[in-house]
Amino acid sequence: MKATRSVVVMARPAVAGEVKTRLAEACGDRFALAVYRLMLRRTLRRVARGPWTTVVAVAPSGGERRRRRFGGLETMAQSGRDLGERMHNAFAAMPPGPVVMVGTDIPGLHRHHISRAFRALRRHEAVFGPAYDGGYWLVGLAPGLRESDIFSRVRWSTRHALADTLENIPAACTTSLIGTLGDVDTVEDVARWFGGFLQR
Repeated sequence: MKATRSVVVMARPAVAGEVKTRLAEACGDRFALAVYRLMLRRTLRRVARGPWTTVVAVAPSGGERRRRRFGGLETMAQSGRDLGERMHNAFAAMPPGPVVMVGTDIPGLHRHHISRAFRALRRHEAVFGPAYDGGYWLVGLAPGLRESDIFSRVRWSTRHALADTLENIPAACTTSLIGTLGDVDTVEDVARWFGGFLQR
């Protein structure tokens, strides 16, 4: 089978009470849902068009009907007991070739970040986009590392997430880090995002 470049977007169906739960605690489910929908549309629009195949991996609570609502892109169901398993299984489900994975809550994500990640995978086995909170907004794996279990024993949603994942990468593999970006989880994050958006 011919190798192809794949982008996986980890997403949830846009359902009130199931998205941006930290933001919803402060602003309510409807506001959090509106923010999520805006970020989802922007993410899909920015990463869908390029010299790669884009697949949306949808959280299992969505159901088949809701999985169709992702801009006409191909979808697949996420599977696994935790985020690490879901990421590992999504990587494993892609056709042969390098794979780049992103989420939906990074306003600064643009198509050129995806291109840069694939360029890095020509020389490295792994590439990460660090987040300001200690996690990461992008991870890309070359074919030789896709089957490795690098997402286990990771303290997700903490400042240790990137460091824990890097610790799991075999010593013989090389890793590249691309630009640090911020995500949107809190009211303050939304304020910074819309403030910058309005100034452009």
